[in-house]
Amino acid sequence: MRSAEKDLRLEMLNSLLTTPHRDLGKVAEVHADMLELDPIFYGHLAVWYHANGDVRDHKEVFVGNLMGSPLEAHRDAGFVLLQSLPPYQVDRVIKFMKRYLKRVPRSAKTAVKTYLRTREQNEGLFDRAALRAKKALKSLYAGLHIRPNERADLVLFKNRPPEGSLAAAVKALAAAETPVEQARVIVDHKIPYTIAVGAVRQLTPSVLVALIDGMSPAEVINSLKALRARGAFDCPEVKELIDGKIEAARSDKRVSAYKAKVAAQAAGVDADTVKALNAVTQDQVRAKGRIKRPTALLVDKSSSMTDAIEVGKQLGALVSGIADDQLVVYAFDTMPYEIKAVGSDIADWERAFQHIQPGGCTSIGSPLEAMRTRKQRVEQIVLVTDEGDNTPPYFADAYERYARELAVAPNVLIVKVGRACDYVTNQLREKRVVVDTFTFDGDYYSLPNLIPMMSRPSRLDLLLEILGTPLPLRKEAIAS
Repeated sequence: MRSAEKDLRLEMLNSLLTTPHRDLGKVAEVHADMLELDPIFYGHLAVWYHANGDVRDHKEVFVGNLMGSPLEAHRDAGFVLLQSLPPYQVDRVIKFMKRYLKRVPRSAKTAVKTYLRTREQNEGLFDRAALRAKKALKSLYAGLHIRPNERADLVLFKNRPPEGSLAAAVKALAAAETPVEQARVIVDHKIPYTIAVGAVRQLTPSVLVALIDGMSPAEVINSLKALRARGAFDCPEVKELIDGKIEAARSDKRVSAYKAKVAAQAAGVDADTVKALNAVTQDQVRAKGRIKRPTALLVDKSSSMTDAIEVGKQLGALVSGIADDQLVVYAFDTMPYEIKAVGSDIADWERAFQHIQPGGCTSIGSPLEAMRTRKQRVEQIVLVTDEGDNTPPYFADAYERYARELAVAPNVLIVKVGRACDYVTNQLREKRVVVDTFTFDGDYYSLPNLIPMMSRPSRLDLLLEILGTPLPLRKEAIAS
């Protein structure tokens, strides 16, 4: 059991930088400890993260723990948050509760029953959910012993979808003889791409237009590689439609900030499409906050720090796109190397870092000494390192000289990579320097979670913002 409340809060924020990739056990313990030791903070953090976070695994654990909490306010909040999840995530929440909490309380079953009944009452909503997540819906009905209504039973369990249902339309699509017929069925019934692509015999341009027209911007980005393989980029009309969806993704809240960047790397698309996808990532990142203070990004390039260099490239692109003030970037071993990118895209930062290779000992204070000499005054330092500060000038000593001569006391945010220690953190805390540490051991999808840490004046401001996020109330509770 952890005893330090401050450390546990930091560990909770730290865990949000990990991407469990459906292994919820990796974060279940720290969630459970926070819920037990600081339930008030945990409840507000869950709601705040639901609105601001990117990692779905954490959202599922939050909702599961809220619904299993002994606090009524938590259960009400979990009830409300559950209603906004897609069926596959609701199913994962229940499985998480069964495996890690060893129970599904009656209130949680009521939340799922409400979720299912709401969709049964809206045939269009239910049909689309049944097509995309049939297995998850069946698991929810059967696993919690909830009896489906007659129509849901026919669609999910009897495999006899009624006339006019979306499932019946998919059967009609499979039976259609010509591309024109297929396109008409897809358009009339708005059959999702992932379902339709397995039912049609030939993906002609007219069929592709019908499919892409009904896709969300996020679905288009997620399917770019498959669309390219099926010839979608070879037809100007289809390509124009794809370009329009990518443009719409720049302001679509359902698009993950780094999903577009990963898609640009994986899909093998043309340069213009890559540029458009990078613009999506940039706009999605900007929507998460702005960095209003002059900031320094210091990246460790000493031996075995390949991971730090990679994270530094990503953070350079991320920070430069949302910085409203000066951004100073250095890579260092025992010497500082100032990095300047021409532009703010990841490609620009790839070029800026292209000759930076890991090697040598570590002097984390060396870039700060260079900044002191060059009068580069910042109010925030983001340090990417394993904290192995083994060669003078040492960071804590350099910080004191920098702060004294430039009359500033920058906050320090250490992004720990590799087999990190706490040496620099402990040295700074002994000198009463404001320092936060966040361990990065996930992948790049979770990097945007750093933005709230960098865009608020201090961790206290972030914690106050989290605590100020109200817990949602069930409608029944509001009415009463």
